[in-house]
Amino acid sequence: MLASIGTSVSDCQVMRTLLFFPSKISRIPVVSFGRKSSLKAHSVKMELSITRPDDWHLHLRDGDVLKAVVPHSAQHFGRAIVMPNLKPPITTTAAAVAYREEILKSLPADSDFNPLMTLYLTDTTSPMEIKLARESQVVFGVKLYPAGATTNSQDGVTDLFGKCLPVLQEMVEHNMPLLVHGEVTNPEVDMFDREKVFIETILRPLVLKFPRLKVVMEHVTTMDAVNFVESCNEGFVAATVTPQHLVLNRNSLFQGGLQPHNFCLPVLKREIHRQALVSAVTRGSKRFFLGTDSAPHDRRRKECSCGCAGIYNAPVALSVYAKVFEKENALDKLEAFTSFNGPDFYGLPRNNSKIKLSKTPWKVPESFSYASGDIVPMFAGEMLDWLPSPL
Repeated sequence: MLASIGTSVSDCQVMRTLLFFPSKISRIPVVSFGRKSSLKAHSVKMELSITRPDDWHLHLRDGDVLKAVVPHSAQHFGRAIVMPNLKPPITTTAAAVAYREEILKSLPADSDFNPLMTLYLTDTTSPMEIKLARESQVVFGVKLYPAGATTNSQDGVTDLFGKCLPVLQEMVEHNMPLLVHGEVTNPEVDMFDREKVFIETILRPLVLKFPRLKVVMEHVTTMDAVNFVESCNEGFVAATVTPQHLVLNRNSLFQGGLQPHNFCLPVLKREIHRQALVSAVTRGSKRFFLGTDSAPHDRRRKECSCGCAGIYNAPVALSVYAKVFEKENALDKLEAFTSFNGPDFYGLPRNNSKIKLSKTPWKVPESFSYASGDIVPMFAGEMLDWLPSPL
């Protein structure tokens, strides 16, 4: 097992680490001497050097919120697939280009963060819009929101097979991925079963009808989703996994009272499903990759009688992912999940730069202020074990 800060290790243990993880992990010996200057132990600080990650599912909002949150993502990630569910939604290539310019203007002056834009699929999206999107070289996916499934999804698709088939065929022709919020919105379906029902009634028939369509099932939450993704042809169906769905289960919504900052959609599920997600990402499958679904809301819109769904995790995501992989003794597989599987699926080059993850405890801020209020991050005020920093 890999040693943590302050652990006493022998020279042979350090040598084993260097042999098995030569490019992943560095250990900095700190020699400790007693009064007689005799060697007591080697305390080590664990550090990981990994290719700079990307975030394949990110909400940045617009206006003052955008300016407040985009530096947190830009600090850690090279690129991000940016969600289009604004008011009004980003339904055209022209709107996506304009939104991208707004994001770039909100970045710190020295940032090279690259926002990868998406279109919001509607019942009236035209095949020509897909062609324009591909030609733009800034749009990298089309987002399917079933109407009413989540924040600002009221303009989403009401009948995928009845109204969107020409668009889906055009997406196949242009190798444009479909990014799916995988939940049905039928009020008769239990909230905790909506992902499973969506797979059986929408997603499986879709993949059978369009076997060459690239599909990302975003923010998967269940064993059913893991099994479905693994049953599909590799390279055509993949999934993003959030930090919250790897470390929280549905008890986290209610322990100690109602916890609005743990409320997201898809909603947290049973512990058995959380364990299935952890197993899927830590065993090294290429079908799963990092997508935070970081979704900032003003505190007043979370802590109210009808709170918004969404967890703001951008400042802590890499720390949480690292902890999950460490706990499963799978730190050697972290880099593929954070930095390789996503660009490989999208057909994009991997990042050239690297970041460092240090086993250094740090405290998450209680909130982040912006012009109109403040935003509470995931694990606000708590201590986390892993600290990311640029190299």
